[in-house]
Amino acid sequence: MSKKPNILFTDDEKTFRNIMAKELTRMGYNVTSCDSGAETLKNMQERDFDVVILDMNMPTMNGIETLKRLKEMESTTEVIVLTGQGSIESAVQAIKLGAYDYLTKPCQLAELNALLQRALEKRQLNRENVHLRRLVKDTCETPVMIGSGIAMNAVYKMIDKAAPSDSIVLIQGESGTGKELVAQIIHQRSTRADKPFVVINCATLQETLLESELFGHVKGAFTGATELRMGLFEVADGGTLFLDEIGELAINTQAKLLRVVQSGEIRRVGDNKAINVDTRIIAATHRDLAGEVKNGKFREDLYFRLNVITLPLPPLRERREDIPVLINHFLDNFCKNKRKKTLLPEVMTVMTQYNWPGNVRELKNTIERLVIMTEEDSVSIEDLPENIRMASSTAAEGMEAILSGVEKKHILKVLHEKQGNKTLAAEALGISLKTLYNKLKAYNIDS
Repeated sequence: MSKKPNILFTDDEKTFRNIMAKELTRMGYNVTSCDSGAETLKNMQERDFDVVILDMNMPTMNGIETLKRLKEMESTTEVIVLTGQGSIESAVQAIKLGAYDYLTKPCQLAELNALLQRALEKRQLNRENVHLRRLVKDTCETPVMIGSGIAMNAVYKMIDKAAPSDSIVLIQGESGTGKELVAQIIHQRSTRADKPFVVINCATLQETLLESELFGHVKGAFTGATELRMGLFEVADGGTLFLDEIGELAINTQAKLLRVVQSGEIRRVGDNKAINVDTRIIAATHRDLAGEVKNGKFREDLYFRLNVITLPLPPLRERREDIPVLINHFLDNFCKNKRKKTLLPEVMTVMTQYNWPGNVRELKNTIERLVIMTEEDSVSIEDLPENIRMASSTAAEGMEAILSGVEKKHILKVLHEKQGNKTLAAEALGISLKTLYNKLKAYNIDS
């Protein structure tokens, strides 16, 4: 695990309790010790523990009663019970109530350590199972970025520098530029690659639901909270949490996120207990967060915390040299098990000149549509979506108007130099006198 596991050791025998706390600390655990079931419950309400080691034979509230109360809390903490040689029956009963396992006293330290490691592995597996069920996007495929121009090479260098660290990364870019893809690559090249990569889009949930998703909630925290629920910060513990569109967070949620960034602690909705998490944050936004700070829509202190490593992604119109490569990449992907499609040269030209306001996502969707809808093996101009055809036509008309304006000015200049002599002007322009008259008429130039 990336952090020291938190162990709560409960035993009413002071000498044994102190010795075990010292030995467990030496073995690399964070240990809190207490002498009763009541103290155990109090500690569990205040902090999050990975494993509770619980003595069965205690006065007032014995181990069985304490275990029952622990399970009523619906905690994900694993419990190992300690029992005397003559109380195996109570240990079996404890396992039926949900304890992970038991050891008889006096126990061997090596045996206890091995049992603790298995209990910790079970808790981690439970967390990862939650992650697998709740992961927003399947990330099984190895993410790949396409492009080799100057703009993308700068992005690659930034990724290489950012990935090995545990620092927060803020990815900025227009919608469709591949912010989530970059976050995946950073995670996979980090030391956390074998831990969860969890995605949440902050723009898709209402404020109350978003808080529950991020921090979790306890049973009864609000209407509909029928069971304890781990938040995504817990699910991603040891790994990476990608907060997409972080600029959409409400101010109240920003304050709670700031507390997590500063302290590494979360509190589930409806609970006062602090839970330590070791979760790397990668955030993304299409907004100008510095401008949002000036407008009072984003907390300045949170912005400074997030703005450790800023990674800007260029829009597709600023990396046109990569468009043909991307087109061929998407064609290969979408043509698997289908007839191969090719783009006529003029189509490639039009698509390279198009501005792609939706960036790579729009390009990918366009190629998928062309592969499905085009009946012929070659994609022609007529097969392109109307918005791309119209943009191409408008651009061509605009260029024609610019060229016409330049030609008109040149004809007027030559006519002025030749003092209005059209014959001499036509010779200087390298055109026939008839052609000159036609252009004068077209440009509404009188004699």
